[in-house]
Amino acid sequence: MTWRCRGWRPAWWWWRCSGGCWTGFVALGNVVRADHGVLPVLGLGIVAVVFVLAITIPQAFVDQPDDLPGPLVFAGAYLVVRALTSVGFLFVLTRAGHTRVQLGAVTVPPLLAAVFIGVSLTAPWWVPAGAVLETRLVLWTAALLVEYAVGLVLPYAHWSLPSAGHWAERHGLIVLVALGEVVISLGVGPGRFDRLALTTRVITASVLGIALVAALWWLHFDSLAAGVEQVLHGTRGPVRVPLARDAYTYLHLVTITGVVTVALGLKLLLEAVAVRHSALSGPVSAVLHGGVVIYLASQAAVARRAFRRTSRSTLVGMVLIAALAVPGAHVAPLVALAVLVAVCGALAVLQRMAGERGRIKAALRREEHAVEEAVSAWRKQYL
Repeated sequence: MTWRCRGWRPAWWWWRCSGGCWTGFVALGNVVRADHGVLPVLGLGIVAVVFVLAITIPQAFVDQPDDLPGPLVFAGAYLVVRALTSVGFLFVLTRAGHTRVQLGAVTVPPLLAAVFIGVSLTAPWWVPAGAVLETRLVLWTAALLVEYAVGLVLPYAHWSLPSAGHWAERHGLIVLVALGEVVISLGVGPGRFDRLALTTRVITASVLGIALVAALWWLHFDSLAAGVEQVLHGTRGPVRVPLARDAYTYLHLVTITGVVTVALGLKLLLEAVAVRHSALSGPVSAVLHGGVVIYLASQAAVARRAFRRTSRSTLVGMVLIAALAVPGAHVAPLVALAVLVAVCGALAVLQRMAGERGRIKAALRREEHAVEEAVSAWRKQYL
């Protein structure tokens, strides 16, 4: 496929791996202040190694001549990040007197994942050269499944989520980072050109791409994200951690998957616009529309998990956008993108008119007012 040679799959795996790193660090920051004691040093180390992960993307699965062994560097950086996070957890949990079961839940999954990653590095020794990439993808998938599946079996009666606000805010930030990557993808332009031609068609496509990003942002952050956070704040007892796990750790990964897929679709559509294709190809239309469908599916699943209700408008929008993928492959790229933006914008407007949104916004205003009064009273007394 056309995007395989452009590092799409390594980039996708970077997002999946970074999702695991991100969630681990958010969980660590939820049980201890990340700006106190030795935690800032630990955080600096994690940031530096994650940056190495980022710059290793082009060589993550295939060695390049005259470079360091890319797969080894990529895998090593990921393992170092997980090791640093595990060290932080062990330090905090040991001082808090947690049980061996809890300590094992923190350390055993990364160790099992490390085994799969180590085996993936030896793939050139025991599989045919043409199957090395696929073998590594399978082994990395197994490693990530081990990391993510542990959340399904943890004894949550012995775990807690001290700050629902911190948990929701940090996962919201990763969605913002992903949407920012879409903007960067549009700004960089098609990878096959040294520069992006400055034409009316290209500018129009870029503006429509930004409008699509804005619609996706609105669908998540206008009321859904705040509403889910309010539900998490109001949930008590052992069911709180599974709610945080499902609505954020797992379903936010699906949200990021949708955003990254949309970024790829927009990049390929911009290429079609730049070379003046009369219509999108079937695969490009499927990627672009499919990315939006995945994104909307994650939003519907989050709403279902948090509110115990199904958003009919979101489901109708998903079906409509999925159906548009077929005619979208036979019309001009700008037309296909404009129709997609119109549907997403209409869906955002419909959700803005929903009665549930008014309740969520009213609660947010009351909370902001209460916080401002409390802060003002504290400052008057102590400052």
